[in-house]
Amino acid sequence: MKVITASLLLVYCTLFLSFDKSFGQSTALFNPESKPQLISKQFAFTEGPAVDKKGNIFFTDQPNNKIWKYDTDGKLSVFMDSAGRANGTYFDKKGNLIVCADEHDQMWQVKPNKEVKVLIKDFGGHLLNGPNDLWVHPNGNIYFTDPYYQRPWWTRTKPDLDNQKVFYLPKGKTQPIALEDSLKKPNGIVGTPDGKTLYVADIGDNKIYKYSINADGTLSNKSIHIKQGADGITLDALGNLYLAGNGITIYNPQGEKIAHIDIPEPWSANVCFGGKNRDVLFITASTAIYTMKMNVKGVE
Repeated sequence: MKVITASLLLVYCTLFLSFDKSFGQSTALFNPESKPQLISKQFAFTEGPAVDKKGNIFFTDQPNNKIWKYDTDGKLSVFMDSAGRANGTYFDKKGNLIVCADEHDQMWQVKPNKEVKVLIKDFGGHLLNGPNDLWVHPNGNIYFTDPYYQRPWWTRTKPDLDNQKVFYLPKGKTQPIALEDSLKKPNGIVGTPDGKTLYVADIGDNKIYKYSINADGTLSNKSIHIKQGADGITLDALGNLYLAGNGITIYNPQGEKIAHIDIPEPWSANVCFGGKNRDVLFITASTAIYTMKMNVKGVE
């Protein structure tokens, strides 16, 4: 018969309580018996999901140069062909879809009638690397990442800029302003609903950075929030951060890992909340798209 010492018992209890705390946090977000549901697997590579005011989700299939719509009734349809090799997308308050169109390294505004307006075509006369992901501030300013990924549809083979930056485009302007140039490869980006905090994923350095957004649109108080990289990222109403990459990893507002959702695909590129109640997690994963019912809502 083994004798359990008081110190060993304390270790067991500590481990149990730690597990129970994490388990409780994850089950608060979703039913532990829930599994991601495959919706379709007919794409070349899915990216850039964004939700409109009604809860419909729009996403991109960049190699096939299309933007798709997944409506609140579960119907799939092509929203736009010849979509500028769209990558990241986000809706502004007027219902326009803002698109990272890296075919010609531009930023587009796509109206509901599919009329296109080019918002950004260069940076001081130089080609952008390739706008990747974006977030629209409540005041209309656009924040976006500009990493360099060599595309097969480009004739150039090297960047026109000296590094990979985080930019913002003030509302009504045509020239972006460089805010951050020290990241290795900035990718996913999202801000809080109050417009005070910005998160940026540096997939090249395996970190998530947190910034304060100043009144003039600039950034300050840079800090490492999470020591894990990501492709796309999003927030829920509790302030938890969702990291796409190897499935979906969820961190609480303090930067502590609280849950992971396995996705049976080689890569999960991006994630957002949608549906009529904003409680459906939508994941773009390689050639597929998945959804998962959540017990928490998104903020977008």
